[in-house]
Amino acid sequence: MKFAATPASADVYALGEGPVWDAARQRLLWVDIVAGAVHEGLVAPETGIVTATGRHAFGSTVGAVAVSADGRLIVAEKEILTRLDADGRRTELARVLAPGVRSRLNDGAVDPAGRFLIGSLAQDDRHGEEVLARLDETGLTYLDTDLVLSNGLAWSPAGDRLYSVDTIPGTVWVRDYDPPSGKAGPRREAFTITDGKPDGMCADADGNLWIANWGRGRVECRTPTGHLLAAVETGAPHTSSAAFAGPDLDVLVITTSTLGLAEQDLAAHPDSGRLFTARVGVRGLPSPYWAPLD
Repeated sequence: MKFAATPASADVYALGEGPVWDAARQRLLWVDIVAGAVHEGLVAPETGIVTATGRHAFGSTVGAVAVSADGRLIVAEKEILTRLDADGRRTELARVLAPGVRSRLNDGAVDPAGRFLIGSLAQDDRHGEEVLARLDETGLTYLDTDLVLSNGLAWSPAGDRLYSVDTIPGTVWVRDYDPPSGKAGPRREAFTITDGKPDGMCADADGNLWIANWGRGRVECRTPTGHLLAAVETGAPHTSSAAFAGPDLDVLVITTSTLGLAEQDLAAHPDSGRLFTARVGVRGLPSPYWAPLD
């Protein structure tokens, strides 16, 4: 099954990523990684148009954002996790990456119990040294330390399976997961994508995965074993992530990027870097709220 996404934002982002739906405030959050910014916006339920309403600038790259029930944000800066309060106060919560390491934090998500997970990618030629870490009241736990480019995260509807993307080898990993205790089992390969590079992802209420395909300009819906069910074409080659939004969680919001596109590519794909939306006939899972550590 094929769907076509519609450009939904007036603004263009260098590396749009990490959309998150904040149901309590009926707002969309997303980041522009290279601009070091967290954005807020409203999604029109009828048209899917996203209207930007706010921006929070940081002095480094910003890989991901999540929100607590009371509206506070956790932001993955280049090497650290930062809490942003409603009054603008910023508090460093944890250092994930050692100073001087040529890596940066990348995609992140909140587990069903409110813990924040975040991955990293290398900014040099190192291979297989990137991490997937989790922050909770006990501190940082490193689930993986041998990834190439840690990317999208999603849980099954019951919360008992965690899916994670390693983009360069194209692997989607799965592991057993116990939300109450946070116990995570050993990872195993769920499937590998060889056509394009899997990037950010989310899960729908049926347990299928919606995976952005960087380089192929689409979001792919796949079963937990990798069977391709549908594709959402964006017309923007560098499609980076997706999330379900709106009051009924039936609007698929897709982020894209202009990064690395030559002038002729941008001319051929003029909506690159915008947010896109599509209705794909299914509903997403509610985004869990991050549980602050105070």
